[in-house]
Amino acid sequence: MKQGYLSVHNLSKHFGKQTALQDINLDIHQHEFICLLGPSGCGKTTLLRILAGLEKADRGHLTIGGKDITSVPAGKRNFGMMFQSYALFPNLSVSENIAYGLRNRLTKSQIADRVDELLGLVELVEQRHKVPSQLSGGQQQRVALARALAFSPDCLLLDEPLSALDAKVRVKLRREICRLHKQFGMTTIMVTHDQEEALTMADRIVVMNQSRIVQIGTPNEVYERPNSPFVADFIGAVSFIETDNRKQGNPILAIRPEHVQLVREDHEKGRHGIVREIEYRGTHYRMVLELLDHQDFPLMQFLTVDLPTQAMVTFNIRLNHKITFNLLPEHVIRFDTVSDIAVG
Repeated sequence: MKQGYLSVHNLSKHFGKQTALQDINLDIHQHEFICLLGPSGCGKTTLLRILAGLEKADRGHLTIGGKDITSVPAGKRNFGMMFQSYALFPNLSVSENIAYGLRNRLTKSQIADRVDELLGLVELVEQRHKVPSQLSGGQQQRVALARALAFSPDCLLLDEPLSALDAKVRVKLRREICRLHKQFGMTTIMVTHDQEEALTMADRIVVMNQSRIVQIGTPNEVYERPNSPFVADFIGAVSFIETDNRKQGNPILAIRPEHVQLVREDHEKGRHGIVREIEYRGTHYRMVLELLDHQDFPLMQFLTVDLPTQAMVTFNIRLNHKITFNLLPEHVIRFDTVSDIAVG
């Protein structure tokens, strides 16, 4: 397999007796947008800090463009880093915060031109003389982003940059980050625990759990073809259905809520369930069904179903109402075991 632009080989890291990273191997292509996704404590931020040079790995090495940078200090890696807390200087203006990393790199006139360019890109020209305490959270995030981009880094490293913002601002700024990523043509690596961010922003998602990488793929691949119950459960909603009381050789079936198809009650091949919960979500309704066996006895198994508003009317859906459904076969995922379902 061809080595990536930025490559991680056999990387491991321990903090005392705690394993933070174990046998990490990852090849990232130039200009690619990668999301490191996983639950708290899985090792994603530690991996990002090692890439930045802020932590030292116990074992393994890093290369960029074929050059070994394992021992290169953070200040000489030409990586831009944006922290979760933004880490802005409270006593400096917006312009001064952006210019800070350019000192001793450019002349004063070059710095002024670069700051003007970045202020325009992140739409903060009118805020240039304000200090961070006079800005909103979204504006502070843009300052931190502009500062990270100021010296045209080879790689941009983002540590959960949107986690402190409200929902609407998050959506706007994730589009902005993607726009700047494409405009600057850099390689971007972002840590997040938000599945929606990863699915909408990344070229590829690196799913991590318990200090290891468990799957790497495009958003479509990790969502539609998860390689384990953990990945299926961590990324998006999913229901697991036991087959034949989990006898030896019978797989566990997994299905996404949008891939459950309601059919008329007299449909020959339909399965049955009782509506136990209904939740209005604006664009659709989400229901929880309790599955029934062939004699209409409850199986104590539950299925989540997403349904358009019009379908709720068409099928006359109401609580404790019996309905008939099919699982679209092309979207049914089969696992031998469900023991490693995501937690947290």
